Amino acid sequence: MSAGPWYRDGLRFTCTQCGNCCTGFSGTVAVNEAEITALAAHLELDGTTFRQRYTRVMPAGFVSLREKPNLDCVFWARGRGCLVYEDRPTQCRTWPFWRGNVETPESWATEADSCPGMNSGRLYSLDEIEEQANRTP
Repeated sequence: MSAGPWYRDGLRFTCTQCGNCCTGFSGTVAVNEAEITALAAHLELDGTTFRQRYTRVMPAGFVSLREKPNLDCVFWARGRGCLVYEDRPTQCRTWPFWRGNVETPESWATEADSCPGMNSGRLYSLDEIEEQANRTP
């Protein structure tokens, strides 16, 4: 009988809004219809305008937020942080509890090297970690 995953006693995390997960590298931030609606409302835009300004359709068919030319997230503002934090997409909300990050203690430690909020702050329970990992797009 297994004793459970390596993080069975929980993991600590608090978002410091340092921006390390939002800046300086190319990637995708998948957004679904509900998230697009919430973000558009947050910015007081209609859905069509929001899509044109802030999203792109990826070759795999899903919709992603755009990046700035410097590869920062379109909603990251240096010195201010995330401009849509309250309505950020699920992919952002579930960081750092993504499957790849919690797969092994080593993968967690690798990500923690660039995320000052990992291993500090609130203790998330096994159930909370699993729930977030299962929500990751």
